[in-house]
Amino acid sequence: MKNSIINNNRLLKRLSVFLLLIIVPACGKKAPVEGIRGLTATGHDSRIDVQWEPADDEYLAGYNIYRSPEENGPFAKLNQDPHPTHIYSDFFGENDKTFHYRVSKVFENGKEYSTLSPSVSANSRAMTDEELLTSVQEATFRYFWDNAHPVSGLIRERNHLKDRCTIGGTGFGIMAIMVGADRGFVTRDAAAERLLTILTFLEEKAERFHGVWSHWLDGITGEAVPFARSGDIRADDGADIVETSFLIQGMLTVRQYFDRDDPVENEIRRRITGLWRQVEWDWFLRYPDGKRLYWHWSPNYGWMMDHAIGGHFNECMITYLLAIASPTHPIPPECYHEGWIGDPEEYANGNEYYGYKQWVGWPKGGRLFFTHYSFIGFDPRGKSDGFCNYFDNSRNISLIHRAYSIENPNNFKGYGPLVWGLTSCDTPDGYRGLDPLTRDNGTIAPTAAISAMPYTPEESIATLKHYYHEYGDRLWGPFGFHDSFNLDRDWFAKSYLAIDQGPIICMIENYRTALCWRMFMSNPEIEPMLEAIGWEIDDPAK
Repeated sequence: MKNSIINNNRLLKRLSVFLLLIIVPACGKKAPVEGIRGLTATGHDSRIDVQWEPADDEYLAGYNIYRSPEENGPFAKLNQDPHPTHIYSDFFGENDKTFHYRVSKVFENGKEYSTLSPSVSANSRAMTDEELLTSVQEATFRYFWDNAHPVSGLIRERNHLKDRCTIGGTGFGIMAIMVGADRGFVTRDAAAERLLTILTFLEEKAERFHGVWSHWLDGITGEAVPFARSGDIRADDGADIVETSFLIQGMLTVRQYFDRDDPVENEIRRRITGLWRQVEWDWFLRYPDGKRLYWHWSPNYGWMMDHAIGGHFNECMITYLLAIASPTHPIPPECYHEGWIGDPEEYANGNEYYGYKQWVGWPKGGRLFFTHYSFIGFDPRGKSDGFCNYFDNSRNISLIHRAYSIENPNNFKGYGPLVWGLTSCDTPDGYRGLDPLTRDNGTIAPTAAISAMPYTPEESIATLKHYYHEYGDRLWGPFGFHDSFNLDRDWFAKSYLAIDQGPIICMIENYRTALCWRMFMSNPEIEPMLEAIGWEIDDPAK
């Protein structure tokens, strides 16, 4: 009976919307659709951000945003197509400008039915470097707060994907939520409630395989969504130990931050500890006497992906560190040397590029995210495994990328001391992994240089300001910098990717306060793990 009532209500709602969209416009009348609520405008450097409460009207296509220099108009529409989100960042590139804004709803047939909202106004203003960093962090934070999945709270893989969520991106996202709470973008209580929603879904609804989540999953059902960039995608319908390690890195970081004795924060810590203890890291050694972890396992296809982790420096170091640190399913410490490092001569680099020594890693550093993902929580300062100090290695790889752009052997437009850093990102030819050695098509992702800020603060801040002031009218949007741009082809992405946005906000914070580093490293499992492997640890402040 209850289901029948619900279905009837849904039918009536659809019928009423149909009448609003079809019959009422035919009579030439305005439909009585609820207007915009909670409209605000906030001034920043060179821009004004306009926000309002998201609407849940069925058949809503988006919003129209209107602007006027005068309170009483006339108001001109800023967007050509319906704006898809409840946040609009009006980047006009000037300061000391006051604008007034009004917003309305647009439905799928292109008709605008709600009356224009009352106007709100703000004034743009010049910001100091510190204020601008906060402004960039706050905008980037919105990707993980306002664009999160409405049911599970998980982080969507991309801004336009409805239900496809990313486990690694969620790991970065929960650290971003912690940063947002610490900076006052949202209240600590609101952040804690959101985190508990995410953790409850991950524990009670999301599919796991030997305690491990998939790369992608559905934000409503929790079912694994196959992911593979090579090989048979069907075989990637199960566990992804690397993405899971990014998630666990984030969980352990926020476990230390949300330390108050209240019901929500107590439950956050309890659930994180339980999920951490349930990950069967040792299962992913694959063989009874195995020393090397394998990336994927499927309940339907087993180890068909056959993707061993290790032998070269990349983003996966954190996977071995956490697997060895596990309190319940650890792998032996020697796996770090025999599995992650493998052949020491192959793992080491030892060459100089552009005058900078690179101790480990692919020639000229490889993709720059290799120096980000494992070190968003794990603090590399003052730490060496016998091959290098990983902070110094990451710093030099970042400077090698910058020097490569200054040399600009392919004569790409814009490359130089303020436009640098190659990584995996969207390009005019689709998503690509880019590096200075062999894979460069002229596409630059802001996440590369900006996320290097703890290693290269002067260079990264100068680049952030250049991207912002020089290209902001095309590169900036409601969630901060868009994913990438290619000046040779006059192309600017409209996309946002969780795994690119997350390092921006968190690594800026590590540069400013070392918050993520301090929280992750304070976990009691971390120092004994490093000692068991044989790391040399110095004071990070040195």
